Amino acid sequence: MQIGFPEFLRLILANPLMLVTVALTLAVILVNGWTDAPNAIATCVSTRSMGAKPAILMAAVFNFLGVLIMTMVNAKVVKTIFNMVDFAGNTNDAVIALCAALVAIVLWAVAAWKFGIPTSESHALIAGLSGAAIALHGSFAGINWSEWVKVLYGLALSTVLGFALGFLMTKLTELVFRDADRRKTAGVFKGAQIFGAASMAFMHGAQDGQKFMSVFLLGIFLVRGQSDISVFSIPLWLMILCSLVMGLGTSIGGYRIIKSVGMDMVKLSAYQGFSADMAAAGCLLLSSLTGIPVSTTHTKTTAIMGVGAAKRLKAVNWSVVNDMVLTWLLTFPGCGLLGFVMAKVFMLIF
Repeated sequence: MQIGFPEFLRLILANPLMLVTVALTLAVILVNGWTDAPNAIATCVSTRSMGAKPAILMAAVFNFLGVLIMTMVNAKVVKTIFNMVDFAGNTNDAVIALCAALVAIVLWAVAAWKFGIPTSESHALIAGLSGAAIALHGSFAGINWSEWVKVLYGLALSTVLGFALGFLMTKLTELVFRDADRRKTAGVFKGAQIFGAASMAFMHGAQDGQKFMSVFLLGIFLVRGQSDISVFSIPLWLMILCSLVMGLGTSIGGYRIIKSVGMDMVKLSAYQGFSADMAAAGCLLLSSLTGIPVSTTHTKTTAIMGVGAAKRLKAVNWSVVNDMVLTWLLTFPGCGLLGFVMAKVFMLIF
C-alpha cells in the first residue's frame, strides 16, 4: 500500500477529520523532538564539548538523517508499532479513539517536561495507543500480544544492555588511554564526544521516527475507512515530514531535559560522556535492526548510570534516578489509563 503526497494533500483538504488526525500526530512528533530528543545531546552539552544551541541544531540534523536513512534500510520498528494494537471495526470510532490517544500522549509528555523529568515518549506512545485500543474494543482484544511482548523485551534490553555497555565502554576507554597525558587527550575526547552525540541523535531519529510514522500511516488508513491494511510501504515524503517536525521540536526546547540527564544524574567528563553516547547508540542500533521498540530516554539514562557506576556507585545521584524510574513505572499505567479514559470520552462526545 503506497500513499502519494498529492493524494495525501487531497485527503486533508477534503476531510476535516483527516486534518485533525494529521495535526495531532504532528503535535506528538513535535513534542517528542522537544522533550525526548534532547537526551541525545545531554552529555555533549554537560561536558562542554558543545554549546547548547549548536548541539540542539546538530541533533535536529541527525534526527532527520536517522529517520530518513534507517527507514530506507530497515523499517521493522514501524511494522511492530503498526501491528501492536488493533483499531479494526467501526473506522469512525477508531479514528476518534486514535485522536484521543494522541491527545493523552501530548498531555503526558508536556507534564513531564514541565517538571524536567525525561519521560519516555516511546512508552507513552505505546501506553496511550494500547489504552485507546482497549477502550475501542471494550476488552483486551485490542492488543496484539505477540507484538506487544516486544516492548517488554525492549524494556529489558535497554535497561540491562544500556547499563552494561555504559560500564564496559568506560572501562575500555580508561584501559586504552591509561598511559595518555590527560591534557593531550582533551581535544580528542571533545571531538569524540561530538561524534557520540551525533550518533545518539541519529539513532533517536531511527527509533522514534519510525514509531511515529507508523501512527501517521495508521491514522491515514483509518480515515480512509481501511482498518485491515497489513502490507504497506513508507513514502519518502512522510520520512521527510516526520524528521523535519521532530527536528523543529528539538530546536525549540529541551534545556530542562539536558540538565536532568546530562548534569544532575552524574557529573561526567568528556570521555565518560563519549562512553555513554556510544553505549546507548549501539544498543539502539541493535534494537532497530531487530524491530524491537525501545525507549531512547531509557537507553541513554541507563548507559549514563553504567558510566557513573564504573567510577563508583556513589558517583550516581540516585535521588534523580529514583525520580526517573518512578516516572517510567508510572508511564505505562498512567498514560494507558489516560488514553483509555479520553478515548471513552471522545467516543461519547463525537
